[in-house]
Amino acid sequence: MVTSDPVMPRTDADRSSALRLLPSVDHLLRHDDFQSLSRSVLTRVVRGLVGELRQGALDGSIDAVAMEQRCVGDALVATVRGRCEAASRRRHERVYNATGIVLHTGIGRAPLASSAIEAMTQAAGYAIVEVDPVSGQRDQREVAVAALLQDLTGAGGALVVNNNAAATMLMLAALTAETEVVISRGELVEIGGGFRIPDVMRRSGCKMVEVGATNKTHVGDFEHASNDQTSAYLKVHPSNFRIEGFAGTPSVAELSALAKERGLLVLDDLGSGLLLNEPLPGLVNEPRVADSLEQGADVTCFSGDKLLGGPQSGILVGDADMIARCRAHPLYRAMRCDKLIMAALEATLLLYRDGNPLAGVPTLRMLSVSQADLENRAGALAALLRDLDAEVVKSESFAGSGANPAKPLQSFATAIPGGDAHCSRLRAARPVSVFARVSEGRVLLDARTLLLENLDVVALAVRQALSD
Repeated sequence: MVTSDPVMPRTDADRSSALRLLPSVDHLLRHDDFQSLSRSVLTRVVRGLVGELRQGALDGSIDAVAMEQRCVGDALVATVRGRCEAASRRRHERVYNATGIVLHTGIGRAPLASSAIEAMTQAAGYAIVEVDPVSGQRDQREVAVAALLQDLTGAGGALVVNNNAAATMLMLAALTAETEVVISRGELVEIGGGFRIPDVMRRSGCKMVEVGATNKTHVGDFEHASNDQTSAYLKVHPSNFRIEGFAGTPSVAELSALAKERGLLVLDDLGSGLLLNEPLPGLVNEPRVADSLEQGADVTCFSGDKLLGGPQSGILVGDADMIARCRAHPLYRAMRCDKLIMAALEATLLLYRDGNPLAGVPTLRMLSVSQADLENRAGALAALLRDLDAEVVKSESFAGSGANPAKPLQSFATAIPGGDAHCSRLRAARPVSVFARVSEGRVLLDARTLLLENLDVVALAVRQALSD
């Protein structure tokens, strides 16, 4: 964007003087300093720049003096090179997370395990997707992942789609269309991007029946709302908010007992989807997939890229017949995952079944790390940044992405004097971008989301971004 200049041309002669100094596109394309740049990128950038300068001369925002300043010598070369570099940069680049938010939606939620990354790389060419490698006959694409999910959860069936919102919509569309579904008012949440559970339910074709009060819903509310048109009770994880004090909704077990009396389904949108059965510090109240199924949910859906620690996906587990109905629904084809997601999810689930997920899944490793290790990690980074007056401070981190909302996890951080401008420089740094946060006049690099093996790279990036 061309900025306004304090000297404003007032006559046609002034405009003509400015336009005569405008470089030609052809001249810039043949400039010696640009011959190493991509021709297609250079052409786009030069045409755009010359067009901006021409418009500035015509509308009076750039006079001849300003035009000369922009179009001669090193200034023009620097502008073109800078724009070409920005135009060539991929948006989805690797960054380092020092915010302390483990599942940071803005920078990709769960970082993948090394085995999942390797699996995606291997599957990037031709890979087994919908064919049986033994018989050569067509097969279901999610067969291996479904088998792993059944092993891990004890569910009769499993299905994978592209995210949990899709899983919820598919579940409702396949199992409850044109019927009434009862839900607590306290669980009519809005998830990221402005998507609301009432909208999802409406689009799925069922009729939402809300019961109870905002803070308190009883089993009796569900019972009184049930009639011949009711097909299911729906529970939804509260995601990014929590009501405390005099508050509560019926458990899956309570709803299941009532549903069985009436021949209804219990559907549980679990959100983050904690698959690990071992306790995690600070997440003792987070609902688990196994608990949902054991308490009687007919179908439970959850995310693959949150507490599970895998790629973005929506997972449905539960009764075999219910899952089969979901798979047979026309929406499934529009929501199914590709080979890369299936490969990464399979590798992640294998860590749960045959490996050590607390060590192999980065998300779980970050959430389960001890306070002593966090302090040592923050100290190691502070030592690498001692020239920037770095010091170790106590910090608060979060699971993120709706898991354990509003409940901080105690942590340690490396603190550097600075503010928002310093954070902006860290985000803009190349080739390594670092996302941090500001607190009380200091830039905090939280140790929870910085793996030990990345400290040297992060320290170098921080020093280069902030020391000049």
